[in-house]
Amino acid sequence: MTTTSKIARRKLSLLQLASDLSNVSKACKIVGYSRQQFYEIRRNYQTYGADGLLDRLPGARGPHPNRVDELTEKAILEHCLAQPTHGPLRVAQELTLKGVQVSSGGVRGVWSRHNLMTRHQRLLRLEGAVKERKVEITEAQVRLLERFSPEFRDRHIETRHTGDLVAVDTFFVGTLKGVGRVYLQSVIDCHSRYAWGRLYTTKLPVTAVHVLNEDVLPFFERHEASITTVLSDNGREYCGRPDSHPYELFLQIEGIEHRTTKVKRPQSNGFVERLHRTLLDEHFRIQGRKKWYNTVDEMQADLDKYLKHYNNDRTHQGRNMNGRTPYKAFIDGLPKPKKEEVKASKKAA
Repeated sequence: MTTTSKIARRKLSLLQLASDLSNVSKACKIVGYSRQQFYEIRRNYQTYGADGLLDRLPGARGPHPNRVDELTEKAILEHCLAQPTHGPLRVAQELTLKGVQVSSGGVRGVWSRHNLMTRHQRLLRLEGAVKERKVEITEAQVRLLERFSPEFRDRHIETRHTGDLVAVDTFFVGTLKGVGRVYLQSVIDCHSRYAWGRLYTTKLPVTAVHVLNEDVLPFFERHEASITTVLSDNGREYCGRPDSHPYELFLQIEGIEHRTTKVKRPQSNGFVERLHRTLLDEHFRIQGRKKWYNTVDEMQADLDKYLKHYNNDRTHQGRNMNGRTPYKAFIDGLPKPKKEEVKASKKAA
């Protein structure tokens, strides 16, 4: 027997005892109720029957009378999925234009019931719907998710083989006394995560070309591979007039396609962004506390040691890496020779 049923039976016993004794005061004293409670219990019993003996909480039963109807609530949820950053007033105004009458308070009530009170929660709902393929996202929604989750665009970057996409960027490392600012020209193969890096005191097209010409392309040539596409931001060291800019001319000579990220959207170049974070956490901040540098060459020597460890010894758990080192993934991802070339080589042999 539950507590509620026990209380209801006690109230019924009070009514029966008062009837048997024909004395309300004595019955209330025996059972432990006041006369005011007795008359309230009797009134409820006469009005509602046995259900009147159950304790009732004050307030409306079921949905509140002022709650919006189901169609309006569905319209609010659909609009918040399409425009998760709109506030309650704007949602109400937009729905009014569509013929749905609702106040900003009604919108907030729906959000409260569905745990969507903050912009963060509504964006999480949109991202979850995209993962489950419940909605087709628009370009505006993609931009919102990029701002909310910097790795969203990167999760959709697909590479077929080593050299299919190489990401480049310029990263400000710090300042050396007597030398000035120090910049890192970083390059990473998006398929294998194999990385290269050189430190310079300027960020110019010449330095961007230098790291490709001296380090990256010779490495690919030694492994009989090539670079198909280079992805960079819109910095002046990478972009300019195709007929006169040194970096653009170099890529044209090498037969490499040049792609750029959207303006003010560096997070769409997520591979190189994560490389910079790793270099900061695992190398520059540690070495900066252990050692005092006087020249860029000293910094470059330590960076080369770390990159050797990063590429050949450090395992990666990123997408499609499965615990491999970047060099192992680089070798595994080399394009396989076509069947015609294999047959031609066998005939020549």
